[in-house]
Amino acid sequence: MSRSRAAVLLALVFVGLGVIGQIVPLYTDWLWFQEVGYTRVFVTTLEYRGWLFTAVAVAVLLVLWANLTVAARTARPDVLWELEDQLGLPGRVVLEPLIRRFLPVVLLLIAFVSGLRASGRWEVVLGYLNAVPFGTADPLFGRDLAFFVFTLPFWRLLNGWATALVATTGVLTGVIYVLQRSLVLTQRGVRLAAGARMHFLVLLALFLGLMGVGFWLERFELVYSPRGYIFGASYTDIHASLPVLGALAVLCGLCAMACLVQIGRSGLRFVAAGLIIVGAVWIVGLGIYPALLERVRVTPNQLVAEGPFIAHNIRMTRQAYGLDRIQKREFPADESLDTRALARNVTTVRNIRLWDHRPLLRTFAQLQEIRTYYKFLDIDVDRYTLKGEYRQVMLSARELSYQNLNPRIWINEHLTFTHGYGIVAGPVNRITAEGLPEFFVKDIPPRATDEGFPKVTRPEIYFGETYGQASNEYALVRTRSQELDYPAGDQNVYSTYQGTGGVPIPSLGRKLAFAALFGEVKLLLSNDLTAETRIMMYRSIRERVERIGPFFRYDADPYLVVTDDGRLFWILDGYTQTDRYPYSDPVRSDGLNYIRNSVKATVDAYNGTVSFYLADASDPIVRAYGAAFPGLLRPLDAMPADLRRHIRYPEGFFQIQARKYAVYHMEDPQVFYNKEDLWSVPRRTIDGQQREMEPYFTIMRLPGEQREEFILLTLFNPSRRDNMIAWMAARTDPPNYGRLIVYNFPKQKLVYGPRQIDARIDQDPVISQQLSLWNQRGSTVIRGSLLAIPIDQSLIYVQPLYLAASEQGALPELRRVIVAYGNQIAMEPTLEQSLARIFGARPASTETAQAPVTPGPAGAAAGAAGGAGVGARALAQRALEIYGRAQDALRRGDWAAYGAEQKRLEETLRALQSQ
Repeated sequence: MSRSRAAVLLALVFVGLGVIGQIVPLYTDWLWFQEVGYTRVFVTTLEYRGWLFTAVAVAVLLVLWANLTVAARTARPDVLWELEDQLGLPGRVVLEPLIRRFLPVVLLLIAFVSGLRASGRWEVVLGYLNAVPFGTADPLFGRDLAFFVFTLPFWRLLNGWATALVATTGVLTGVIYVLQRSLVLTQRGVRLAAGARMHFLVLLALFLGLMGVGFWLERFELVYSPRGYIFGASYTDIHASLPVLGALAVLCGLCAMACLVQIGRSGLRFVAAGLIIVGAVWIVGLGIYPALLERVRVTPNQLVAEGPFIAHNIRMTRQAYGLDRIQKREFPADESLDTRALARNVTTVRNIRLWDHRPLLRTFAQLQEIRTYYKFLDIDVDRYTLKGEYRQVMLSARELSYQNLNPRIWINEHLTFTHGYGIVAGPVNRITAEGLPEFFVKDIPPRATDEGFPKVTRPEIYFGETYGQASNEYALVRTRSQELDYPAGDQNVYSTYQGTGGVPIPSLGRKLAFAALFGEVKLLLSNDLTAETRIMMYRSIRERVERIGPFFRYDADPYLVVTDDGRLFWILDGYTQTDRYPYSDPVRSDGLNYIRNSVKATVDAYNGTVSFYLADASDPIVRAYGAAFPGLLRPLDAMPADLRRHIRYPEGFFQIQARKYAVYHMEDPQVFYNKEDLWSVPRRTIDGQQREMEPYFTIMRLPGEQREEFILLTLFNPSRRDNMIAWMAARTDPPNYGRLIVYNFPKQKLVYGPRQIDARIDQDPVISQQLSLWNQRGSTVIRGSLLAIPIDQSLIYVQPLYLAASEQGALPELRRVIVAYGNQIAMEPTLEQSLARIFGARPASTETAQAPVTPGPAGAAAGAAGGAGVGARALAQRALEIYGRAQDALRRGDWAAYGAEQKRLEETLRALQSQ
């Protein structure tokens, strides 16, 4: 008995060590959740995981203990069986004490591991307990979609756990019976004691019953079948698999009853017959019969057979990705654009992006990183109203790069260099005479130009995109060590953190906990730490947000916003998703088949404060999480106005929708089946590789609208063709935020696509000659993004060209801008000049009437002198003056004045021609 207690004690010690290993990170996470103000989320998650661990561990322990205890105490078999045993095992006298000693250890370990694994499935239980109806029924069973998203996964999980537990119990019970000689292999065959036989039959009945429940639940999984022409239940699934699964569920139930009946009868005939029937129906009904039905009935007439199910797939996929909300409009792609149209759309023209992300990031790095330990990681595109003008802006955060610190010692990485500093920001379309970007904000400390951009008052970036690598998992602030604020010439400016971010570590116990968490003894020994010291961890934007809300999926690109009072905030889009939406076609990369942009998260770059806002209250999944975690999600109207102005439609979500819409804009099953109108997102050669064009933001006035707005835009080609067929816009500004519009081009009209424009640029003799010349002079030509810009009912293409020296670290300079419109292409140093080259030299015959010329004073005097030549000279002088004013307007980007001067120039030239 003492040895048995020692074994139990050993098991408890092992389990205890595992628990202690979880206590330290649990305690530090608790402190961190207190810092960010989401302790209720932490406690709720812990409760779900804890109760699930406890319930499964206790259930596994009780079931195994009861069955193995029964097996260990069952009636002893005939003593002669032990003599006939062919396995050569030690005698029962030797084995029974070992079983009593180690059985508790094995049971505790199995229960502990089972509970630990089960606790990881807490989200399934949470969804089941907080399920919210979708208000839409599936087309096969007529059940609300909440059954498939929330309820069915829970019951299948429960069934899987129970089946695995019974199977494990059967295996371990069999081992005990073998060791106890109640199950013996002799020369006369297998010998099984009566008690063991009854026990096995009961376990087999339970196993078969659970298998029957599994088959019944498997019927509902047919709505995710990949067998047919489309994703979801097909003709074969409905007419073969569905009835067979129902039959298997009934047969398993009958077979389980046969096991119970067999307990009172000798032999195993009923059980054997039942198992053979179940196996035969399983193999024939789910393997052979569906294949034959597919070949004989479906393949010869697939469209007729699969037509109704194709319609289900189209309807459900459009619902799952929000494609059913897309508005469709016609876009004639007229070639009637002129200077007056450009003048009407001057805001659109002024916000055409000439700076591409890749060369601009290199330029920012060369001009504004200032020190080697700073780094610009990404370029964000946003919009600001500057002095009453709606402007598209590109900005980037100057973050700390720990990899470039020198020397990389502990005090530098964790106490001295704690934060990045400031931003750079500039317009998307303005360049200096040297071909470099102009800045709204630049330098250290941040210096704003007089353009109306918000002054950055809190430039320190303690929380950003680059933090989170192993070398800088944490930063210590408010220490005795000097904390670098920013460099100033040959000197450095130091500061002390004044914010609320970080976990206070005033006591030895907290220091000990964090020292154990990070494996760093210096946290205990350093004299630089004080009672005011705080430790900042989870400083990466995505990691920080994911720690609080791991049940959401987040966009890959957080973007930076400068508020009206000059503070820096990160905004990150959050998605709700599932792979359980019936009939919806999944995304190939990760299998999800339903997604909504339901959450907007903000992070203060200085304090690390995290806020979650509900962006789509119609989504049942986010409502379920909102019910489970009260207080986690705030209404979007509660977001500060200076942040809410900068929310935008997420690119990741938009790309998924665009790829699906390229296929699922076809709503007719026959057209869909024949792929008669299949689209694709255009592909271009970028850096020598064929890549799908990325969507891009721009400010423009949509056709039929009264004002410009910030939109996200992508293009479509017909499949395997290069011409344009449509473009899609996601509206970002309130009150139209989130609305998608697709503009279809006339199918009978050729509209050049991006690859065709690329080819025409390459084939233009002047442009190709110039590019070849630049590439041969030790320079590299970088071709920027090709942007299609809709203006009124027309379309122009704009592509910037950058020139950089061939050596490493060269500075890209914007040297030319290519504009393509219809059959015309122009390449000039500026966008205005390229536009003027195409639209400013259009033939005067487009005017329907000739305006009379009113001679000016000089002309009148010349006429009085009676000299026709003097009148011509006066008109020529006037034309030259008008041309000068037009060029001034062009340089200012004042298209309204430019158009008016062009009109006056035309009238003067007509008068001159009449002379």
